Amino acid sequence: MKVLFFGLGFSSQASARAIRIRDEYASIMGTVRTAERENALEATGLAAIVFDGTRPSPDVSVALADTTHVVVSIAPDADGDVVLRHHRADLDAAKDLEWICYYSTVGVYGDFDGAWIDESAPLVPRNMRSDLRVLAEQEWRDYAAQRGVKLCILRLAGIYGPGRSSFDKLRDGTARRIIKPGQVFNRIHVEDIARVTALAAERRLEGIFNMADDEPTPPQDVFEHAAGMMGVPVPPDMPFESAEMSPMQKSFYRDNKRVSNKAIKTALGIEMLYPSYREGLAAIWEREQ
Repeated sequence: MKVLFFGLGFSSQASARAIRIRDEYASIMGTVRTAERENALEATGLAAIVFDGTRPSPDVSVALADTTHVVVSIAPDADGDVVLRHHRADLDAAKDLEWICYYSTVGVYGDFDGAWIDESAPLVPRNMRSDLRVLAEQEWRDYAAQRGVKLCILRLAGIYGPGRSSFDKLRDGTARRIIKPGQVFNRIHVEDIARVTALAAERRLEGIFNMADDEPTPPQDVFEHAAGMMGVPVPPDMPFESAEMSPMQKSFYRDNKRVSNKAIKTALGIEMLYPSYREGLAAIWEREQ
């Protein structure tokens, strides 16, 4: 495999490592926004090239020439998907291209008042970011159909992992137990995203799949559990109605649903490495110690 990640961020870096573990001969490269970031990642052994999303990148054009697998982890903007906007012709010319993976979000479903949903649920997003994701998903579906390439769309729940967990928020004082009765969220550990991406890439998995844990949970329960593990005070309860939040933070609380992950587990014949926040936090805590 020769894999190009558009957007070599938290999830993509973990996925790149997972692919390399499974296939030591895989060629892996990813895009970053700045030369400084390029240098920082290459110091860790990850090959990076600069693509800031505002104009085509000559380095990307060269890299795509013999790429077999593309993973897109760049958010769309008001004008659509930035990869297709700037590098559609290069994708068309990539003679060896076999598989595309697009990282989307469970936010495309919108609000279901706490009910369980799967990939057949209608898309009724409640904010502009998720609206743009719906449009970008369709752009990639149209492109894959026109190009004759397999496409896998992974709709990700709230991502957490080492360095990005409740422990970090408790340490830096940003943890808040915002209470909205009946509110639940799914989460997904970054290593589950990485493992699924690596397996899906190997098998050229095609379709739309939710990437979520088994146990959607009120957010305050996660902070309480993490605080107990750390032996620190639990942040005080804060009613949703009186909590000061940015418009983006408030938008997350508009969606209340339980997202099923059955389809991806069935397609790959797996269970989640971290089926709930408890196993995920335990692994992060053990690693930190």
